[in-house]
Amino acid sequence: MSADSTKKQKNFCEKQSFPFLLLSDESTNVLKAYDAWGLKKMYGREYEGIYRITYVIDEDGTIINSYSKVSVKTHALDVLHDLD
Repeated sequence: MSADSTKKQKNFCEKQSFPFLLLSDESTNVLKAYDAWGLKKMYGREYEGIYRITYVIDEDGTIINSYSKVSVKTHALDVLHDLD
C-alpha cells in the first residue's frame, strides 16, 4: 500500500507490467491503523512517511506474520520460505 494517488499507482503498475493492482491510501488512515506510517529520519531531518513493513494476512483477515525489517533484495523469497 502506498500514500501515492491511485493514478500514480496505476501508472507504476503499467510501467512495470504488473498483472495486479496496488493499493493506495492517500489519507494514510489505513497505513496508520497498521502502524506503517510515522516519523522517519534521514540526514538529520525528521519527516512523516511510510515504514517498509509487510503483513501476511490469511483468508479470514488475520495477520499471521509481519516483517518490520525488510531487505528488498531477499524479501520475496523470505516470505515464500516462511509460508511453506
